[in-house]
Amino acid sequence: MRWRGLTINGWGEDAPTSAAGTAALLVLLVLLAAGSAFGQQLTVQTEDGKSTVLARADVESLPHIKVTTSVSGSSATFEGVLLRAVLEKAGVGFGETLKGKRLASCLLVEATDRYRVVFALPELDPAFTDKQILLAFLKDGKALDDKEGPYRIVVPDEKRMARWVRQVRTLKIVDVQ
Repeated sequence: MRWRGLTINGWGEDAPTSAAGTAALLVLLVLLAAGSAFGQQLTVQTEDGKSTVLARADVESLPHIKVTTSVSGSSATFEGVLLRAVLEKAGVGFGETLKGKRLASCLLVEATDRYRVVFALPELDPAFTDKQILLAFLKDGKALDDKEGPYRIVVPDEKRMARWVRQVRTLKIVDVQ
């Protein structure tokens, strides 16, 4: 069986079907799967520099929320978790611990393409605001595509989507001095 020049064994019709060829194909598939799993990771760095790497399963284990909003003139429903919940899972404190010098800390969100935005920590804390900032992984019930995902920031009440970061990879807590 051929599909775009490949046979069912993945090497082409002239390639030998030796054990070495089959082993090489299996190694290639394992490497591709590992790369895909790595792409689903999210790194959170706290104020003290401690980094926590969260797998997609870690993120998806948090309580889910859905938000329907307008994107480029059409309606879209995003599903994910509160950004604050992700930070709390990595050890970032909110509530009564967010006072004094910590009020001058912010969250730096970094994307794969090096796009970066900031959120003041009080913007994420329900003791300060009712705003809900989402770390989305689904759009209209489907996983975000490669241009948007694996994670995207969604801020439903903002007039401009400038802080709706696509391809989120790193969340860092930084002090503003």
